[in-house]
Amino acid sequence: MNSRQRRGVILLLLSVLCAFGAFAGVLSVIRDVNSKVGPEVSAYRLKSDVAPYKALSAAQFEKIEMPERWLSENAVTDLGEIRGKIAVTQLRKGSLLQNDMIVKRPAVGEGEQEIAIMIDAATGVAGKITPGATVNIFATFKGEDQGGQGVKDQSKVIVQNARVIDVGKLTALEPSEDDRTSRRRETEAVPITFALTTADAQRVAYAESFATHVRLALVGGGGESPVSADDRSYTLDEDK
Repeated sequence: MNSRQRRGVILLLLSVLCAFGAFAGVLSVIRDVNSKVGPEVSAYRLKSDVAPYKALSAAQFEKIEMPERWLSENAVTDLGEIRGKIAVTQLRKGSLLQNDMIVKRPAVGEGEQEIAIMIDAATGVAGKITPGATVNIFATFKGEDQGGQGVKDQSKVIVQNARVIDVGKLTALEPSEDDRTSRRRETEAVPITFALTTADAQRVAYAESFATHVRLALVGGGGESPVSADDRSYTLDEDK
């Protein structure tokens, strides 16, 4: 073997050694990255904004893969968790779905039924009544003189501690002919769904049909606060 061949062999061996060194370096980098990143898991990102208290569906999310160690402990990794859930607050596009963003939709109990009525947005809801809230339902009735008896205008608590299970979308109202000639000036309303017994559902249906106004009063702390029999109805002359 002449000197030229020996130099070729030496260069070849050096090239092989350099290749092994580079390969070992790549493996070291990969091991280092894996040690810092870890295995990847599925997560779910919002495709668009979701309004508070709205039911959730799989179509509102996109599946992504990201390192498990980068996810918070309450991140949702199984989209089945949203079944029967609603957004507890405003959800923004691009946000990762987490357990504290959603709550279980209030359900109708045994012996209850759902009934929905339109409530004036300004005076009846004011943005503070949400699914799961407890409210008292008030109705005001216009007194009508029947046979000279002089029936007075009256306010009544028609349902105590009604449970709200859904709050609908703000809706613009077209005033009726009666509204135009009376003092009613509601321009926007929200459909509120309650879980009520049959008797209470009848009271609400009656009030919606015949009352001048129907109002909701949020019960403090979400608990039940009974209204005494003396306070269930009111006329203006009681304050005289």
